[in-house]
Amino acid sequence: MIDVRPSQQMRDLGVVQRGAGILAEPARGFDLPAERDVAEHVVDELFAAMARIGQVHPFAKGMGIAAPQIGIGRAAAIVQPPGHAAAIVLLNPRIITCSNQLDEQYEGCLSFFDVRGLVPRPLKITVETTALAGETVTTVYERGLARLVHHEIDHLDGLLYTARMSRGVAPIPVEQYRQTGHAWVYDGP
Repeated sequence: MIDVRPSQQMRDLGVVQRGAGILAEPARGFDLPAERDVAEHVVDELFAAMARIGQVHPFAKGMGIAAPQIGIGRAAAIVQPPGHAAAIVLLNPRIITCSNQLDEQYEGCLSFFDVRGLVPRPLKITVETTALAGETVTTVYERGLARLVHHEIDHLDGLLYTARMSRGVAPIPVEQYRQTGHAWVYDGP
């Protein structure tokens, strides 16, 4: 049997891979509630992609996917927290505050799944999103969930996690990454 590289597996599941122009462009926001049907369709497509991916790869740390990763240049993403918590839908998300406290954890990305990178991120972020009915919703995310949400918002801004890595630090091959199947570890409560 031929061993399929993780990035090829993701490509086969419909995930746009690094180098595609759509991943480097800011996504277009939704005019809500006027574009509610469009937004719902994009979110449905994201959930379908997440279901396909989840059938072939377990995500102990949770996972997320942004619309540009499935070839849709709109400002929508979903984040599935670890465990059985409900998925978070992000429409027109914007980070409005970040804590000064950072930590570094390894991240992966469905758009270049052959490597993992050590990425510094804030331990706490405040995010504004737009609900389907048009109102603004503000939510605070912390620790691992803040990391997942921040990663997806970066996708909507046309950034990959490598843009956030410290100077001189490079991603490592997934074969060298030893924390697969384990949640991120944080000090304290």
